[in-house]
Amino acid sequence: MRTGPYTVPTALALVSVGLHLATGGRYGIFRDELYYWDCANHLAWGYVDHPPLSIALLAGWKSVFGDSLLSLRILPALAGGALILLVARLAARMGGGTLAQGLAALVTPAVPSYLGITGFYSMNAYELLFWVAGYLIVVAILDGGRRSAWIALGVCVGLGVQNKISVGVFAAAAGVTILAATRLRALRTVGPIVASTIAILLFVPHIVWQIANDWPTREFIENAQRYKMSAMGPLAFLGGVAMEMGPLLVPWYLAGLVALLLHPSLRRVRPLAILFLLSLTIFMLNRSKPYYTVAAFPPLIAAGAVWIEAMAARPRRRWVVPVAAGYAVVSIAVTTPFAIPLLPVEKFLAYQHAIGIRPSSGENRDDAELPQFFADRFGWKELADQVAGLVDALPKDERAACLIVTDNYGQAGAINYFGRRYGLPRAVSQHNSYYLWGYGAAEPKVYLIIGQEREDLDATFTDVHEVARTSASHAMPDETDVPIWVCRGIRIPLEDAWLRGRMFI
Repeated sequence: MRTGPYTVPTALALVSVGLHLATGGRYGIFRDELYYWDCANHLAWGYVDHPPLSIALLAGWKSVFGDSLLSLRILPALAGGALILLVARLAARMGGGTLAQGLAALVTPAVPSYLGITGFYSMNAYELLFWVAGYLIVVAILDGGRRSAWIALGVCVGLGVQNKISVGVFAAAAGVTILAATRLRALRTVGPIVASTIAILLFVPHIVWQIANDWPTREFIENAQRYKMSAMGPLAFLGGVAMEMGPLLVPWYLAGLVALLLHPSLRRVRPLAILFLLSLTIFMLNRSKPYYTVAAFPPLIAAGAVWIEAMAARPRRRWVVPVAAGYAVVSIAVTTPFAIPLLPVEKFLAYQHAIGIRPSSGENRDDAELPQFFADRFGWKELADQVAGLVDALPKDERAACLIVTDNYGQAGAINYFGRRYGLPRAVSQHNSYYLWGYGAAEPKVYLIIGQEREDLDATFTDVHEVARTSASHAMPDETDVPIWVCRGIRIPLEDAWLRGRMFI
């Protein structure tokens, strides 16, 4: 029975989507998902820490399909399936046949970051698609540069930066690469002007929003680099990238890069190696998190698959195909439990201990026993339940005039998401976009405040009482044993107190 060129990639894409939907609810909703869910209730042309496209998509999706955990996970799962198909397509555009496309499709879900990123809702799942689509368009431009390819590049970059600003790194590296590969001949056409104009026009609404709000994202990035992200030298950064992309697959990436640079059959797409190296360098020099780089790797995956197919064309080297496929399958088996909630918590912890790998968050936070992207799925419902009980214990005349103030967007999102069943008032925060949404128009009689220091609260209120502390198994350390206060008698205007607490990080 003969199979078509996309049979294996399509089957793998369907398996990936099914695996995400079958296991995604095991550990609960992720901190950032709670924030994005609330962002979708405040549609705008921008947010403090991200552009608006992914939020607009989420708002439209949940208006039709609801906001259950399963519903929130469908779009990123589909993005994961699409990524597999696009990487296989990139291998085809590099000259690879059915075998190369199948190998590229098999390696893609073996990358732990790809599997993990497409396991929960965020703009990162879509970013992977914009990068690989951009690579495909660059290949089309290098193959002839028709105007339609330049239009596609402008749309890809414009929508990409409306999803996540780091797509601008791809745009910059792609621009340099195309000009170098064509020896500036591209400048003699209208293509670059068309692509740039389209991208800028698509991004203008977000720029206008930034100006109107005094460039909050610039402040967010500066604070994150100064206070949040762990400092890394080049070697530590590359080590972090290797962890994100899967240590077992590092030889594949190196082989793909060498093949792009040296193999005769890949000479036509050799500029993609330059594009990749430029992107990696830009990220490294700008003190980015290692996971920011993962979207840049599809050319290496595809090139490695094309190179293996070329070797297997010789009868005595056909053994490389089952070895390469087995290598990818082993990587999937080893790293998948670190990417998605495949195992119950206790079994995962035992597995993590046996393997001896404990991923770091890359931030200046204490690590939990679970990796951060798992630990940040615990404790949110418990927090909302606890707050509901504390609000219910207030005197009747204060319940309707209670302002719930949280220390960060995860806490606020959790109370707003899970607190609906209790009829809780909307939780507010001075963290990131919650600060811009404000505290409402009503004058509170009592404040229920999660986190913050006693000294700061004593300076702001005349009556401060600690009434509880948060508690949740497996959550991040900075989300456990957090004090909850009931405060009355604000000493200064609420507007002034709100301005003082702004936290963009």
